[in-house]
Amino acid sequence: MNRAFLPFFKSIGVAILAVSSIASAYANEPAKVVKADPAKGEALFTNGDPARGIVACASCHGAGGNSTITVNPKLSAQHDAYIVKQLQDFTGPDRNNAVMTTFAKAMTADDMKNVAAYLSKQKSQPGSAKNKDIVELGKQIYRGGIAEKNVPACAGCHSPNGAGIPAQFPRIAGQHQDYTIAQLTNFRTGARKNSAQMVTIAKKMSDDEMKAVADYVAGLK
Repeated sequence: MNRAFLPFFKSIGVAILAVSSIASAYANEPAKVVKADPAKGEALFTNGDPARGIVACASCHGAGGNSTITVNPKLSAQHDAYIVKQLQDFTGPDRNNAVMTTFAKAMTADDMKNVAAYLSKQKSQPGSAKNKDIVELGKQIYRGGIAEKNVPACAGCHSPNGAGIPAQFPRIAGQHQDYTIAQLTNFRTGARKNSAQMVTIAKKMSDDEMKAVADYVAGLK
């Protein structure tokens, strides 16, 4: 090699090492996590975003997530991680809903986190059990399960007072009877399949058992 070129190759080598070091430094940096913004979540929930075809969530789920329409779930005080998961699931094959699938697909990941953060901070308005003839059966199933059918106690995952377990199992206390029955039915038929546990459990329950549990859950606080 011509000695005249040595300084040139040395400088190239130094430059390559420098670039490599910079690339490694960036690769080792932790990914920047964008914090959820409840204020933006409230704005989207309350007003929607007409430009993207997203109507106000409150029109179906009520002010602050306290739905007054019994077929639409109460979302107030729900765990934010659970809400985000459900919105993500609506965009895939495991939870198909003509209305929610459309809106969820129009939302960004940040939209989902923001709305969930807002709802998780809202105070839930209590519901009430309505059928005294079946609520005792619902209580027994919720607290002790159905041994002969290998149905576990609902309280084991959703907690004795229905508060659920953050990032794992949803809050169900005070939920509308109609909505709870519909979801248990959907799990049983396979219309909803985004929880293997609930699919297995629901398939073992009768209509009367579902109605009883739903009525008891509605009265939890």
